[in-house]
Amino acid sequence: MNDHKYELGHENIGSLLFKYSTPAMTAMVVNSAYNLVDTIFVGKGAGTLALAGLAVSFPIQMITVSLAHMIGMGAASIISRSLGAGEQRHAERTAGTAFTVSAIVGLIWTIVGFIFLHPLLRLFGATESIFPYARDYMTIIFIGNVFFNCSMSSNNIIQSEGNAGTFMKVILIGGIANIILDPVFIFGFKMGIAGAALATIIAQFLSFLYVAYYFFTGKSSLKIRREDLNPNFSLLWEIFKIGASALGRSIAGSIMAIVINNSLIAYGSELHLAIMGVINRSMMFLIMPLFGIVQGLQPIIGFNYGAKNISRVKSALSLGIRAATVISSMGFILLFFFPSQVMRLFSDSEELITTAVPIIRLIVFPLPVVGFQIVGASFFQALGKAKPALLLSMARQLLFLVPLILILPRFMGFNGVIYSFPLSDLLSFSVTLILIWNTVRGL
Repeated sequence: MNDHKYELGHENIGSLLFKYSTPAMTAMVVNSAYNLVDTIFVGKGAGTLALAGLAVSFPIQMITVSLAHMIGMGAASIISRSLGAGEQRHAERTAGTAFTVSAIVGLIWTIVGFIFLHPLLRLFGATESIFPYARDYMTIIFIGNVFFNCSMSSNNIIQSEGNAGTFMKVILIGGIANIILDPVFIFGFKMGIAGAALATIIAQFLSFLYVAYYFFTGKSSLKIRREDLNPNFSLLWEIFKIGASALGRSIAGSIMAIVINNSLIAYGSELHLAIMGVINRSMMFLIMPLFGIVQGLQPIIGFNYGAKNISRVKSALSLGIRAATVISSMGFILLFFFPSQVMRLFSDSEELITTAVPIIRLIVFPLPVVGFQIVGASFFQALGKAKPALLLSMARQLLFLVPLILILPRFMGFNGVIYSFPLSDLLSFSVTLILIWNTVRGL
């Protein structure tokens, strides 16, 4: 731990960001690759309606991700700043509280999911023909929620203590297992979309086992005692407050998905819903390295902010923004100039591919500035500034995208749904730029 503290406070920022971000980026790419592989295998093995079923299921899965991130990123911010200030026991109590609460929250969400699965799927846009696919998929996915919640939130904590290698291993275990198991269950056992779900929860369980092994066999530099697992409610409040931006993204994302999916059906068709599902997963795969940069950036910024080394905070932020912009621009080039080739990975339907090409080009037009937005929201999380982090996490989806989708289609029909995406990205970029500029000047 002393080595980690020294390098966080003294090593060259560029080398440090590369060291911390590269394993995280690799892990994030593998993690998103299994979602992409799920979609490819489901599209090839079960057809267009199954792709639409995944599109309906995706925002519900993202609620699970956001609940885990709410706890994990909130705890990680506290732990990074505590270690920077030399408060080891405070960091360990935070980790123990986060681990227990992750399991409780995962269990509650599983119960809620089983009880309200039918209305949830209807709410997120499942039509009569799409519903059986979405139901078969989510019934199995909910079984693995507890394991997924614990492993993902704990992995944020692993990253906060500066252990990028273990962070990478946790995600690689789950991602590679999922990619291997997908064709086995989908094609080998002819389970279709249910096979994709089963592969996912088995992979999540394997990741959970490795996280438990890491923390409870003394591998972690955070020594979590049995009493640390009793939730500390003052710490819990701080975790929720800082991690609220992740929950805000979930709420905003859920509202957005309800509006988008139902608007696509109202002004378009089930084909458009399937196309949007493929676009979402493709973009998630391409921007996932940005979250790797964020994972590497947060302990650097949090530690140095806690140690009152503001020049290193500013240097890390500047470098993170530049790296994120390069990566998001590369994603733009791929999707804007080669959309038909991307779509052929998921489907052989010429109708789907021809319809998708102009939609993709419009949606990805502002992609080069998305990296700046993601780094900006995470910057405020690392500083422990909950309000601007929450605002930025919700700006693109809730403040701009949802109102635009509710308004523009009334005048432009289906085109109004599509034009809402690039407009909301540009507006969100403007808000992020203003908040970052004012905050950095005042540090």
